[in-house]
Amino acid sequence: MITIVCPVCKEECEHQILREAAELVVQCSECGQVRRIPKPPEPRILAVKAIVSRETESQVCSVEMLEDEVVTLGDHIAAECGDEVFGVEVTGIEVGEKRVRQAKAAEVATLWTRGIEQVVVRASIHTGRTTIPLYQTAEGEDEYVVGETYTFGGRQIRISHIKLRDGPVMRKEGWKTVARRVKRIYGYLEGRSRRY
Repeated sequence: MITIVCPVCKEECEHQILREAAELVVQCSECGQVRRIPKPPEPRILAVKAIVSRETESQVCSVEMLEDEVVTLGDHIAAECGDEVFGVEVTGIEVGEKRVRQAKAAEVATLWTRGIEQVVVRASIHTGRTTIPLYQTAEGEDEYVVGETYTFGGRQIRISHIKLRDGPVMRKEGWKTVARRVKRIYGYLEGRSRRY
């Protein structure tokens, strides 16, 4: 099906494609008229430059997109880095000299992204007088729940609250998020009482 202007109906209507060759043979779904039309050009596939940040490293990669495809901040897409493909989240879109929230692929100079398949989750654990920084590698879609117990760096910790990259602090027990959205987890060693 394609949507084009019907000369009989005098408006845009859906047309069923009856035959594809050098030209298309189409039939209007409103009035039933059959006619030939030129075959529309296939949209070009572009390789858009993408900078992929994965914790302490960044590399230049590319993202395949149709030229009229729209990309928006926060979109999850696949970036090709040599022979590897990574799931990434769009964190910046460069069009010419400026950054925008949304653009068509043909306008984009560079996409700024961060890897979301594997991320490093940072945690600050309170032990009474001191705070211990802990780090753990997690899959981007791994869930963390306020009030639940997890193993970080070989230690059992209970999460008291979670600071999100793109939002507020989650404090309510049972609230959850995925690793790729976590800026920092706060908690205390399991078996110890909370002291703030």
